[in-house]
Amino acid sequence: MLQNFLTVGQQVLIIFILIAVGFICGKTKLIKEDGAQCITNIVLYAVTPCLMIEAFQREFDPSMLFNLAIVVIAAFAVHIISILIAKLAIHDKDKSRETVLRFSVIFSNCGFMCLPLEEALLGSEGVFYGGAFVAVFNIMVWTYGLVAMSGDKKQLSIKKLALNPGIMGVLIGLTFFLLSVKLPDIVMAPISLLSDLNTPLPMLVIGYYLYKSSIKDALCDKKSYLAIALRLVVIPILSLAILYLCGIRGTLLLSTVIAASAPVAATTTMFATKFNKSVAVSVNLVSLSTIFSIITMSAIVGFAQTIS
Repeated sequence: MLQNFLTVGQQVLIIFILIAVGFICGKTKLIKEDGAQCITNIVLYAVTPCLMIEAFQREFDPSMLFNLAIVVIAAFAVHIISILIAKLAIHDKDKSRETVLRFSVIFSNCGFMCLPLEEALLGSEGVFYGGAFVAVFNIMVWTYGLVAMSGDKKQLSIKKLALNPGIMGVLIGLTFFLLSVKLPDIVMAPISLLSDLNTPLPMLVIGYYLYKSSIKDALCDKKSYLAIALRLVVIPILSLAILYLCGIRGTLLLSTVIAASAPVAATTTMFATKFNKSVAVSVNLVSLSTIFSIITMSAIVGFAQTIS
């Protein structure tokens, strides 16, 4: 339990150093509004697809494919349960705030927060299954999440879905895995370098908007605390209980629980920025939930390791 706490704590500290850099860049005007928008687009349309392709770069294994299917089903179940909980529990007169609050409950920071943690605790196999959860996250966030945040069902066209960068990255990566396609180093090198930006770039944007937001307002926002409690405590524990009762154990259980127990997704701020929703609220949710996750993730993941 102590080792888990230290591992998560180290990851969170790294994240907050990056957020601090973004904060300083905002304060010194090195990042401005248009710059934050550009970084957001780079993350959504270039970095995320590369992350997916890199996660699936491994030799095909039938047993891993079966386990991958289990994780995919579990990931969809976690997201569907989260959607139901968000709709039942989160209500606000300000529809922009309500949208951001619900989005924050549903989507976790499974991409940049969980993959490093899964690698530290579970090794390369954990990263592989964590990548499957991230793949489902991308499918959900670019379908349900896109419509929910934009408020426009027309955003979800067949053409846009087919050309969606997040989903394209998933499909390309999965195809390479199924066919055991090993990309040459000259191709993988830039893909890996771009996927490595999945952590620092979103954190710089969050730091910039944290500079523009009011910490006092964040600490006084009761509904934000409710959303964070649902994201960090209710959904992870419920997910752990359901998975355990279904007989899922070991790496499959732990990798899914780690992803489900992550703080509010940085994508919340990315999408809130893109669709002009309550950006300040999204920044507060990401920042506060990441602080609290040092305790909640350590406890929940540690308990999951004990029973698995």
